[in-house]
Amino acid sequence: MTAPDPAVLRTELRLFRREPGAVFWILLFPALLLAILGSVPSFRQPDASLGGLRTVDVYVPVAVLLGLIVGGVQSMPQTITGYRERGILRRMSTTPVRPSALLAAHMVVYGGAALVSALLALAVGRIAFDVALPRQAAGYLLALLLATAAGLALGAVISALSRTTKIAGAIGSAVFFPMMFCAGVWVPVQSMPHTLARIVGWTPFGAAAQALGRAAAGHWPGWAHLGVLAAWTVLLTAGAMRWFRWE
Repeated sequence: MTAPDPAVLRTELRLFRREPGAVFWILLFPALLLAILGSVPSFRQPDASLGGLRTVDVYVPVAVLLGLIVGGVQSMPQTITGYRERGILRRMSTTPVRPSALLAAHMVVYGGAALVSALLALAVGRIAFDVALPRQAAGYLLALLLATAAGLALGAVISALSRTTKIAGAIGSAVFFPMMFCAGVWVPVQSMPHTLARIVGWTPFGAAAQALGRAAAGHWPGWAHLGVLAAWTVLLTAGAMRWFRWE
């Protein structure tokens, strides 16, 4: 993929900042959700079913992934599809700036926003609820970067399959809620039955949640979970490259 053009990247970053909905749901909502959950007294008590962890502890990896899911699965596909729908990509093909540079700029903007969202969630967990920072920092960072790559690749596939913004919104919504479940938004992965947890672990965000959880506890994320994330990234990227059309 073409590296993002600096001028295009600055423009897309400026446009992103002008979208209050995207800024709230990607950057602020995950940390806000964690703050709400942490304000529940029972969620700050150790739970034997969670291995002695508190509910707020196990929800930090979920909050870390939530901004990525919103940005990669819902926001980015609708923006890119809107550009295609309005003929912006076709007009760019007549300029020295290639359309692929625009796609690269979007991936940098939304990937960067997801990482900032993750840092905010970690900060809220640490400052407000004394959640320990990841004890295996290198493994945590690696898992987060792979999750970001997989999430953006999934968004690129949705963009490739959607001819209109309405279709992108429909596909994004259909993918959004299962991915939230796999990440543990409604039921933490640690609380899932063993068989369900294994099945969820084969999905990109299920594998990411388990990898981040292990790294937070001080263990290496596990090559199985990292391999699942890498495999999804490769497969989804290949699909996006095959199906994506600029017009």
